[in-house]
Amino acid sequence: MAVPDPMTPRSIERRLVRVMRLAAACAIVIAALAVALVARGQSGPRIPMLIATALGIGLTVLLGTAVMSVIFPSTGRGNEADAGAAPLEREEK
Repeated sequence: MAVPDPMTPRSIERRLVRVMRLAAACAIVIAALAVALVARGQSGPRIPMLIATALGIGLTVLLGTAVMSVIFPSTGRGNEADAGAAPLEREEK
């Protein structure tokens, strides 16, 4: 039985979904900690400030994870092999 290529589009999609689920769980925990720290530092917790903190921290973690998760399979497949080549070198191929 042949070993499937680990870089097939379907395997990349499954890995991205798995990584994003883990990142979502981490983002929730990190956002909860940030909200707790912000609430502890204020005399009276303001709801808009807590919501903005949770959304800002959570979405930043998710966006960073998504970008990095898309970059690594792309470089593994060699999609950027010609990106650093000079224009003349690209034409010769």
